Amino acid sequence: MLYLELMTTEGCHLCEHAIAVLQSVLQPGDAEVDLVDIAFDDRLLERYATSIPVLRAPASGKELGWPFNESDLRRYLKDVGAG
Repeated sequence: MLYLELMTTEGCHLCEHAIAVLQSVLQPGDAEVDLVDIAFDDRLLERYATSIPVLRAPASGKELGWPFNESDLRRYLKDVGAG
């Protein structure tokens, strides 16, 4: 199963939109998505503070930054090996 991380933080309204896009595209069993709160890691905070939400595939290091829509997400998933 594909493992993804969504870089986020509490109160991020754009992150809520990104989650909605993920929910509209991903079916059960397609991928495991962990929400990673960047506020608890100084390294992540420095890297993503001005760019969240960012979807990341740790296995490849490939990222999909906001804004993205359903088509963008499908292309990204194909690129990182899903489906």
